Amino acid sequence: MTSETSYALTRPAHVGHSHLVVKDLAAVSGFYQSMLGLKVIEKTASGEVLGVAGLPLLTLTTDSNAQTAPRNAAGLFHTAFLMPDRTELARWLRHAAHNNVVLDGASDHLVSEAIYLSDPEGNGIEIYADRPHDVWKFHQDGQVEMATNRLDLQALYDSAPQDSWNGMADGTAIGHIHLQVGNIPEADAFYRDVLGLKIMARYPGASFFATGGYHHHVAANIWNSRGAGTRSETMTGLADYSLHFNDKTALDTAKTALDKLEIKTEARDGGVFLRDPWGIGLTLTA
Repeated sequence: MTSETSYALTRPAHVGHSHLVVKDLAAVSGFYQSMLGLKVIEKTASGEVLGVAGLPLLTLTTDSNAQTAPRNAAGLFHTAFLMPDRTELARWLRHAAHNNVVLDGASDHLVSEAIYLSDPEGNGIEIYADRPHDVWKFHQDGQVEMATNRLDLQALYDSAPQDSWNGMADGTAIGHIHLQVGNIPEADAFYRDVLGLKIMARYPGASFFATGGYHHHVAANIWNSRGAGTRSETMTGLADYSLHFNDKTALDTAKTALDKLEIKTEARDGGVFLRDPWGIGLTLTA
């Protein structure tokens, strides 16, 4: 079955992959394989690259100097894995229920249906499916209507096909990444004004950024991390992630803005590597 590319990934820019530093590589990698259904694509001296159908989504590395990041540090709120459709979300939920995966919550956001959990080291995970883009409601200012309503997990579970689950379906991707930051005006200044993402929604203490009218490719909140400073390089959790530009001119515009503001960048992995105001790494590619 070939599914069409998710709307999130057809926009001018979207998240490519996420890189976490962990203390117990075997335990964390095992969790993403057995509970999320990711497959090991590559093993390196310091870690593993996991993904779906050969597409890398998550790099896990370990370091003997890694210090557990405090809960209120800047970094990851959750990595959000986008399923190709609602059936795959239901199929994953059925697998999770049969394997006693502990869920942290489940929400109907109007634009999407989302299930929340954490990996063994407390890194947040969202598994979600978008509702069709044509049923989303937009405000006059271009922001999208979102809410946090209770998701009927039983109904979702009951809709799942009764077949065997073979891991994440082709077409699964990282739909968005949600960050913990120190303050919202600074996040807006960086993600909107420097990188050129649009603010698609605001909640108390959070901004949701995207390109091309998606509900969000990157979110930033201060719910646990108000006032947080720069992450130390040895902290566990989110080391960096990538933002892939389908539209090279958008990448060039972002590069120009970075140079003008004298934000330090370096060439890495065929892209431009930099750090956000809290030291979270970000590679821009096209």
